[in-house]
Amino acid sequence: MRCVITGVAGFIGSSLCDRLLAEGHEVRGIDCFVDYYPRLVKEANLAAAFKHPRFEFLEGDLLKADLGKILAGAEWVFHQAAQAGVRGSFGASFAGYVDNNILATQRLLECARVERSIRCFIYASSSSVYGDAETFPTPEDVIPKPVSPYGVTKLAAENLVSLYAREFGVPAVSLRYFTVFGPRQRPDMAFHRFIKAALNGEEIVIYGDGSQSRDFTFIADAIEANLLAAERGEPGQVFNIGGGVQATINHVLELLQSELGSLHVKRAIRQPGDARHTSADTSKARRLLGFCPRVGLAEGLHQEIEWLKTQAVKAGR
Repeated sequence: MRCVITGVAGFIGSSLCDRLLAEGHEVRGIDCFVDYYPRLVKEANLAAAFKHPRFEFLEGDLLKADLGKILAGAEWVFHQAAQAGVRGSFGASFAGYVDNNILATQRLLECARVERSIRCFIYASSSSVYGDAETFPTPEDVIPKPVSPYGVTKLAAENLVSLYAREFGVPAVSLRYFTVFGPRQRPDMAFHRFIKAALNGEEIVIYGDGSQSRDFTFIADAIEANLLAAERGEPGQVFNIGGGVQATINHVLELLQSELGSLHVKRAIRQPGDARHTSADTSKARRLLGFCPRVGLAEGLHQEIEWLKTQAVKAGR
């Protein structure tokens, strides 16, 4: 297939790119390298792809780029690009979230509605749309109530995706990721911060008492969900993509301690926008897509630890 990935240099985008190339697909990737974390990290994510003959990279902003040209001839479109970060979405920075998460998605959908080659359009949504859900595990038909501006923008973009599927026949599907982790995880995300601090003998900062819980999803399972959705997803559908095991932050610390030894933990006040618990009901994705997560929390943490160790070696630490 001829594939387009937005946000191709990011954690999920680059991992998806490598999987598609390995399976024989052609990939055209676009990224604008927003300064949320260092450009060098993102370029390293694409080190293998840059050497691949079936990979084409375009640096550009979805708000300004010629999207018709970028989508021309594409069969699978994976819209992974977004302004990430729950805590940073409050205040003056919210404008960037509106631009990169809502307006950019709308521009992309406008081009997708007239590009007849497209067989599927996969939108990367988030469990943040649920906020503090009243039902656990949470099914897709629970009314979303985001507790952060970030979640509001992801839900708005998701609604645009459903609208364009319904009104214009864009073959679009939304995947609500639940806390994806593993090798290449963003530096601002919890597991990356915890492991890096532990490896460097530094404090691990926990916001809250650690009893908050998440449904953690290993990166390979999230990538598999994208391919399944491309092949089997029906336009307009929304799917939860979770790892199937809910765990508290305190339990995560116990697992890290078993691998890395004694940890120096500092507890700080809970931050605005953090949902208390998340837990994915993935029965719909299992039934309609055949989605079945295979990598558990302990195994996935081990893989992320080993990856971060190699990064430390490369950096000479």
